[in-house]
Amino acid sequence: MARRKEREPGPLDERALAILRTIIEEYVVTATPVGSHALVERYGLGISSATVRNIMAELERAGYLSHPHTSAGRTPTDAGYRLYVTAVADGVALAPVEQLMIRHQFGQVEFTSEQWFRLAAATLATVTREAGLATPAKPSTARLRRMDLLQAGDRIAALVLVLAEGPVKQCLLQFGEPVRQESLDLAVRRLNELLAGRTTRQVERILAGLDAPAGGQPEPAERRVMRAAAARALQVMQEFDAAAVEDMVSEGLLNVLAAPEFSESEKVRRVFGVLQDREYLGRLVRRVAARSGVQVFIGTENEVEEMRDVSLVVASYGRPGRAVGLVGVLGPTRMPYPHAIGTVRYVSGLMNELVDHFYA
Repeated sequence: MARRKEREPGPLDERALAILRTIIEEYVVTATPVGSHALVERYGLGISSATVRNIMAELERAGYLSHPHTSAGRTPTDAGYRLYVTAVADGVALAPVEQLMIRHQFGQVEFTSEQWFRLAAATLATVTREAGLATPAKPSTARLRRMDLLQAGDRIAALVLVLAEGPVKQCLLQFGEPVRQESLDLAVRRLNELLAGRTTRQVERILAGLDAPAGGQPEPAERRVMRAAAARALQVMQEFDAAAVEDMVSEGLLNVLAAPEFSESEKVRRVFGVLQDREYLGRLVRRVAARSGVQVFIGTENEVEEMRDVSLVVASYGRPGRAVGLVGVLGPTRMPYPHAIGTVRYVSGLMNELVDHFYA
């Protein structure tokens, strides 16, 4: 038997759209199914409960509302939220007083780029009462600021790489023979002269010129250290370039746990487990960066099964081709979208200002 095709959500007239908006805003506050009698009593709609029931039935048939079996009320579907976001929520600006508060907070860290994205996540969580998310603005290619070598044993040294955009990488180098700090100091001084300010590809070309001498000739200790350190630095920089995102900071987990939808903490654990998956994060950052403005992923619009109970309101920031990051909020699909969208839009604009200042 052929499977019956599900009905696509259809267009709404102004009255039906107004009723849908009222139902969603009521449900966001109460987290309980909304009935016609409550709408008429609380919102003074100027029409009878019977008329509201008829409109609600039409909204349900159109795919914008669902009808829980245990209740006479309705709840919004993902399609209902999507129409609401498209028709109502997207044009709402953040209140001036909240803009002033957020700008003041960011003014305290204007010259400490490593803290921008952490502050963004914390601010988004505080202002929206959802979970705030942020990634650092990651450049398309690493650029070395400087490196250091510190003796950690007779044949071991700690290599510290500071990249131009702020990340610090550390690893250990092992040598086939004992090394002294004097040799490490000579090697790292010469390496910084050669490699400071260089991109991954430039470091690769310079490393090719540091080959061991031919014909079995003896090689100074600092030269061997230079080759080993440059090779390891190149590997770290290549790994940095290969990752679409370096880190994801999340703040406000308790805000999400407080929502009745997540009384089962296992749901939240799975969601935040996905946010640790760099492959998923990389796809998300690329997807968001491909379009301008705030983007909203509601429930089933998320590509990963574990994210189907939540919504993401996200925006990219930075300079495409130079350094791009992501800021946003995560919460239940029963989210106050206008406020979330306005907050994310404002914070991403501030982050753009900071990145422009940093790269000026």
